[in-house]
Amino acid sequence: MQLPDLEAWAIFARVAELGSFAAAAEALGITQPTVSKAIARLERRVGTPLLHRTSRRMSLTAAGQAAVERATRLLAEGEAVEAAITAQAMSPRGHVRVAAPMSFGVAHLAPLLPTFMSRFPDVTLELALSDETVDLVGGGFDLAVRIGNLDDSSLVARRLCGVRILLVGAPAYFERMGRPKHPRELAAHHGLTYAYARSGAAWRFHHPRHGDYSIGVPSVLRANNAEALNPALLAGMGLALQPEFLVWRELRRGALEVALPGWQPPEIAVHVVMPPGRGRPARVQALVDHLARRLAQAPWAAEA
Repeated sequence: MQLPDLEAWAIFARVAELGSFAAAAEALGITQPTVSKAIARLERRVGTPLLHRTSRRMSLTAAGQAAVERATRLLAEGEAVEAAITAQAMSPRGHVRVAAPMSFGVAHLAPLLPTFMSRFPDVTLELALSDETVDLVGGGFDLAVRIGNLDDSSLVARRLCGVRILLVGAPAYFERMGRPKHPRELAAHHGLTYAYARSGAAWRFHHPRHGDYSIGVPSVLRANNAEALNPALLAGMGLALQPEFLVWRELRRGALEVALPGWQPPEIAVHVVMPPGRGRPARVQALVDHLARRLAQAPWAAEA
C-alpha cells in the first residue's frame, strides 16, 4: 500500500490558503519550484487538476474545493503534533488569525489582547472584524468568535458567556408612539433591524405565562452592524432588539429603556469556534483559554 503524500497535501493547503505558489513558498520556507513540483506530483497522483492557473490568478478546481478542507486539517494536525511535543519546552509561538464580529470585537475582544500579548510575546495576532460569518477553513483562520445560536457543523465550539437580547427604545420614542404592552402591538411600531439576525424579519419573544409570540415589525432602518442602529435608536426613531453589550451603558443612564417587560427575546451566547480536529497548536489553545477566562462572566453585565 502506497503511503499518502502528506507533504504535498500540506503544501497544497498552504497554496489554497494564500492564493499563490510564491506566497506559500515564503510561508513554508521552501522554494517556489519545490511548491510547483509538489502540486504537480499530487495532481498526477490523484489523476485530476486541483488548481486553475493563469498568468494573473489561481483558483481551486472542483476537485481542489472538495479536497481543501481535509488538506487544511492535515496541515493543522501536523502543526498541532509538533506544537504539543514542544509545548512543555517552550512558550507558545507563531501567528494566530482570529475573526470576530465588528462591534463586539472592538468593544470587548480587542481590550483583552494586550494582556495576552504581554504574557506570550512570541505569539503574533491578526484580528479580522466583520459581522459576516467567515469560512474558517477557506479563510485560513485559526479561530472565530461568534455570537448567536450556532448551526450544526464540524467546527469545534466552546461557549464563553451568555448574551441577553433586549427590546429597547428611547424615552422620546415612547412619548410619541406609546408603550407596547404585548408583542402583537409592535406591528404598529417602527423597527430598527439587524440584517444578520438569525430569526430573519420576525421578532420572537417568550413569556413565562403567555408562551411564545413571533411578529414581523415594519423596519425604518436596516443595517449589517447592530451598533450602527444606536444613533437612530437614541434619537427616538424606533425600537430595536439589541444585545445587552451594545446598550448597557445607555440603559444605565436612562437614555434607553426596555420595552415589554416580561416578554424576553431568546438569549444567545458568545462562542469561540475552531476548525475540526482534536489537536490545537499551543498558541491557539493559549488564546482560547485566555478568552475563556476573561469572558467567563459577561463583563458588561458585571459593570452594569
